Amino acid sequence: MIRDTLVEIAKSQKNNIQPKPGIIPREALANISLQTPHAIIISGIRRCGKSTLLRQIMNQTGSRGYFNFEDQRAMGFEVNDFENLTSALEEVYGSCEIHFFDEIQNVPGWERFVRKRQDEGKKFVITGSNASLLSKELGTKLTGRHLTYELFPFSFTEFLRFKNKEPSAESFEEYLQDGGFPEYLNTHNIDLLQELLSDIITRDIVVRHGLREEKIIRQMAIYLISNTGKQFSYNSLAKQFSLGSANTAISYVSYFEDSYILFTIPRFDYSLKKQQISPRKVYSIDPALSAANSASFSKDRGRAFENLIFLHLRRKNKEIFYFKDRGECDFIVKQKGAVTQAIQACYQITEENKERETAGLKEAMTALKIKDGIILTNNQEEQIDGIKAIPAWKWLAKE
Repeated sequence: MIRDTLVEIAKSQKNNIQPKPGIIPREALANISLQTPHAIIISGIRRCGKSTLLRQIMNQTGSRGYFNFEDQRAMGFEVNDFENLTSALEEVYGSCEIHFFDEIQNVPGWERFVRKRQDEGKKFVITGSNASLLSKELGTKLTGRHLTYELFPFSFTEFLRFKNKEPSAESFEEYLQDGGFPEYLNTHNIDLLQELLSDIITRDIVVRHGLREEKIIRQMAIYLISNTGKQFSYNSLAKQFSLGSANTAISYVSYFEDSYILFTIPRFDYSLKKQQISPRKVYSIDPALSAANSASFSKDRGRAFENLIFLHLRRKNKEIFYFKDRGECDFIVKQKGAVTQAIQACYQITEENKERETAGLKEAMTALKIKDGIILTNNQEEQIDGIKAIPAWKWLAKE
């Protein structure tokens, strides 16, 4: 691409990165420091606010030098064009000690340029919406020279600040229904969430991986995000969607996870082999995204509730499991090699489910030698058979 074209694109984008009213500081902002020689990598699903976080970092540091590779006018950009881009950004912004690059995974080989400029003392803050592509590229050229942060749609506390509300059962119920995508919270236009899922499946999965079965892939994605909190096996998926082999199902699910549409967690076992062959449980990136694309999801408050608990845990932890033996415990959290938490998510405890919920939690605590376990509820706070039940909205606000 010629330099003049890049100058025009950069000027146009500059006009769109000015601070906007009503934007709240993201919680991730407090954890990101540019006082490091490492490249800062921010990954997350499309439309979760990565570009806004970039702007907030720019405003915090007073630095400029922004370029968004999602811009249709930059679709022909190749790694050899970075030198022209550097010159263009200096014309538009002046001296650029820090480069802010949005959705950089669209440029094959980008990591070579970043490594070269790092050696020259330049800094980078980079976003991307495909976890696997980023990790693969970072692992080849930038090993030990980058710090990665994940950004999700709004947490409960971010939602409260965005809505200017206090934590309560009512505000939690609103969060349970509306989720955390900023643009959707502003408009409540369900088309946005339907187009988001469609866009991710088409651009980030089907086109990127050269797949043909777009209809089946779309059906599988909707099926999985509609069945959050439920177990599945790759063999059952392959059979249900006529995929031919479990390996195809494994590939498709990995594409969904790389694009942050959903997450899967294994059954806890000290044997890695048993973990790998056991059924997994699936969770969606956002309850409103699931509800917008599946009529069945919106009817089950309990599964949406469990999904939100998972998302909160996943923001802070990579190693999350479920426990199942005679009974079942929803979440086991492992930190630095040690099991630290056992959590049961139950929207409403009743006489009918009380024994099942407490027995599964106690069984996990005993088997894994966990001292404290809790049951998170919609709005019940009491001791139940020696187990503390806590309203999720209080727990989320405190956490």
